[in-house]
Amino acid sequence: MVLPRDLFQLQELDSRIEQEERALFDRTARLGNRQVLDEAQKRLDDAKERLARVGRERRDAEWQADDLRSRIAASEKQLYGGRVTNPKELASLQREVEIMKSRRDQIETRALELIEAVEKVEKEVATLNEEYRRLEEDWQQEQKRLNGEVERLKSSLAELKAKRKEIAARLDGNCLDLYERLRQQKKNAVVRVEQGICSACRIALSASLLQRARSGQLTQCGTCGRILFIP
Repeated sequence: MVLPRDLFQLQELDSRIEQEERALFDRTARLGNRQVLDEAQKRLDDAKERLARVGRERRDAEWQADDLRSRIAASEKQLYGGRVTNPKELASLQREVEIMKSRRDQIETRALELIEAVEKVEKEVATLNEEYRRLEEDWQQEQKRLNGEVERLKSSLAELKAKRKEIAARLDGNCLDLYERLRQQKKNAVVRVEQGICSACRIALSASLLQRARSGQLTQCGTCGRILFIP
């Protein structure tokens, strides 16, 4: 005789198997997923690139300022050395010195701004380096945990499937076919009877259906068609 209790146990096993298969798929998909690390690495690489660029700009500004200071010194030596006596030449040289000094002041101001920018980006790089180190450490721990969960789920699924096979072996083919069809159509193929009512559709069952279900026969609800189980 087909026992509804066996079908109910089969359904509970199938639900657990589906749940653990979803969990296994999720854990397996997360294994080796480095998206968080890759995003952190990109932020770090971008900051390092900005640091290199700002560093080059700072060195270029310092070089230009040094070059202008040398040129100003040379021009002032000419201006005040007494070798140039022509008033027009002196005036032209004076304007040239003033222009170079103005340009030097601008570049020195820019160089100071770039020094501050370099310090700021250096701090950002240090922070991002620490962030990446922490994320990598967390990722390693997470991978270790996921590996453990994957192995546990595989072992649990093997046990559940073995139990399912054992229960299914006690059932005839027609009974299993009906169960599988109902499982595809409805959330639950087997439902409890509670106080004479089908717990799925909440419709009161006839006396004849209740008697059949109590006797352990394969009985379907007259309204929703689910297999009835009386504990």
